[in-house]
Amino acid sequence: MSTTTVSAGSTATLAEIPHLDPPPAYTPLSGRSAGGLPQIALPSGHTAVHLTRYADVHKVLTDPTFARTETNVDDGPSFLPTTMPPELLLNLDAPDHARMRGFVTADYSAAGVERLRPTVDAVIGERFAALRAEDRPDLFRTVLDLYPVMVNCHFLGIPVEDIAYFRQYSRTVQMAPREDIPHLLDHFWKVYGYVTDLVTGERPVRPDGLIARFVAARDSADPGLTDKELVGLLLGSVLGGDQNILSVLTKAVYTLLCAPPLWRRLVDDPSIAPRLVEELARVLPLGTISTFPRVATRDLETTGGTIHRGDVVYADAFAANRDPEVFPDPEVIDPDRNGRRHLQFGYGMHHCMGAALTRLEATALLTRLAEEFPTLALDADPRTLAWDHGTLLRRPTSLPVRW
Repeated sequence: MSTTTVSAGSTATLAEIPHLDPPPAYTPLSGRSAGGLPQIALPSGHTAVHLTRYADVHKVLTDPTFARTETNVDDGPSFLPTTMPPELLLNLDAPDHARMRGFVTADYSAAGVERLRPTVDAVIGERFAALRAEDRPDLFRTVLDLYPVMVNCHFLGIPVEDIAYFRQYSRTVQMAPREDIPHLLDHFWKVYGYVTDLVTGERPVRPDGLIARFVAARDSADPGLTDKELVGLLLGSVLGGDQNILSVLTKAVYTLLCAPPLWRRLVDDPSIAPRLVEELARVLPLGTISTFPRVATRDLETTGGTIHRGDVVYADAFAANRDPEVFPDPEVIDPDRNGRRHLQFGYGMHHCMGAALTRLEATALLTRLAEEFPTLALDADPRTLAWDHGTLLRRPTSLPVRW
């Protein structure tokens, strides 16, 4: 069990942050599974075992026998209104996942993304200058909305001029309402085609970016990576390195500005930014779901019952991150918290490829914000702010500020 050292006046509770938690993307069911576990109904209509205890969620996330491939089929158990290309890492099982993940691991490690720090600092400086020049500054519109996509373009070697083209489609893929499937599919295949053009050379890329390096090194995998496999790897980066990181950053800053004690703590000691990022990652819901369903290929004992072979399982990392047996007073946001590692970025085989990049960008942003805008405050009642609520992601659409 973890312990918490609380600094008086330097914490906040989730109840103080309006609209932070989304409504569930599933429907709780009253009955129990054959193994005695709670069940939910997925949007696809399938029944799934619902795991919420940290120990159980961790056990499933680290067990490669729980299959993702079986869910990404027509009429399969899913939170999504349609299937996705099978080459995406999140849809792969062993041994294909290990082959493709190994190809990119070094570049997406903490050491690998560290080479982006000069770019991160330069983009932050440029966006802060634009913010200072505004008559009615909006931190989301001027800083956050552009920061991760500009860093990601540099990382991948995508011309910044392409943002206006591909981003209109990549945003829809993550943020579209599930009721408009034709629109979602149309935009998905447009961004898929765009990434395909980058891989095949139909569109130019910078020679110092990951795309050019991956294409040149594709035969170092065994067997070598096909165009579709490279697109599957890179599509996740184009989407996640922009929209997912944007959602994390927006809700992190929003939370701090809704919790003045936390903001003052960061201003007084910007060195706590890495710890604060981890604690915010623990409590913040990235979007509407926390993991994708899996299918059990063997029986597994949990703390509350038995998962049987063939069961669809939703290992709810969001709920696990608030398990009071692992995180005492789980709804207290405390940067001094010690103990187990949160599950926001997953665990095991499907650990988020962009975790280190998210940490780098979030820590750099919060540190610079505290140093350069110590009196920063929301210039609106947070209860009145509009939120985007898509199939996968959810975040405020504006953050008007003053200082």
